[in-house]
Amino acid sequence: MNQLSDRTIANLDVALEETCRSLPHGGDHELRKKIAQKLLESAKAGNTTLGGLTDIARLALAEETKKSA
Repeated sequence: MNQLSDRTIANLDVALEETCRSLPHGGDHELRKKIAQKLLESAKAGNTTLGGLTDIARLALAEETKKSA
């Protein structure tokens, strides 16, 4: 597994928190887990900027909410 830098880990955390902030109680565990998995995949592929990761998190949230609708 590729080691992620401290900066990337912080960006992952911020992207997840900002994306889930609008959800009731910050979103349920399963939804947050799915978004986090997408974020990790993207970071491992080289997308490490806060803006890029936030975009991935928002897309993952939209995808997951579309599935459940």
